[in-house]
Amino acid sequence: MNIKSQSLFLLFIGGLLAFSPSHKDAVLKDVQPLRKLKQEAFKKGEFLRFEVSYGYFAAAKATLEISESSQQINGHNTMHIVGKGASSGALSWFFRVEDRYESFIDEESILPWKFIRHVREGDYALDREISFQQYKNKATVSQNGKINYKVAPNTQDLLSAFYYARTLDMQHVSVGQEFVIQTFFDREIYPLKFKFLGKEVVKTKLGAFNCLKFRPMVEKGRVFKEEEDMTLWVSDDQNKVPIRLKTDLLVGSIEMDLVEYKNLVQPLNKVR
Repeated sequence: MNIKSQSLFLLFIGGLLAFSPSHKDAVLKDVQPLRKLKQEAFKKGEFLRFEVSYGYFAAAKATLEISESSQQINGHNTMHIVGKGASSGALSWFFRVEDRYESFIDEESILPWKFIRHVREGDYALDREISFQQYKNKATVSQNGKINYKVAPNTQDLLSAFYYARTLDMQHVSVGQEFVIQTFFDREIYPLKFKFLGKEVVKTKLGAFNCLKFRPMVEKGRVFKEEEDMTLWVSDDQNKVPIRLKTDLLVGSIEMDLVEYKNLVQPLNKVR
């Protein structure tokens, strides 16, 4: 994947995926039964809003929202998740960004049935849809025609990976433990890698929160100075909501903070 061609919003969404345990490449089969997960990390109607700053300047806004009602895809009840990213402040004067990502994830398996990407960044435009055939481990990309790809069992898209990751038990994670999640994106399987660094208290405009700290491993030299220039803090509770994401770029640094949330499964783990 060429990170240079991706938006700031895409980098941040990628940084949210920090909980999936590593595993060896799966052997593909003609038909793969869907897993069933009982999750209590998120629910319909959840809303998260983030503000992004570049140094002292406002740069962008991003939201993640789960629709309040189920939608039927391929005969399955799905949660419709929408992620939006838009430039703000001085950045929008000379480089306008309006991105929208949608995922329809199975309510029982938290696997995607459909992923939609709508990108508007300056003069660049992209509209792409991915349909997943989960029983056959296939993904069909629609953009100026259709192309089928073979994928591993339980492969996620960019948004569904984040929500699946939040269902995992992180109570017994060890400092230094590394994680990877296999995600189908931009016509290829892209392994997103992360390392657990420990626990910290993070202070934001919303208050101080007990957090789990992760180090996503990024691609050195394109946008980032080093492979370990991004740090992610998520709430140390059942929700596992991103509280802050910070990254050092080749020039300057970017920080994203949670500024609003609604309809969480349980209250965030604030410092008392």
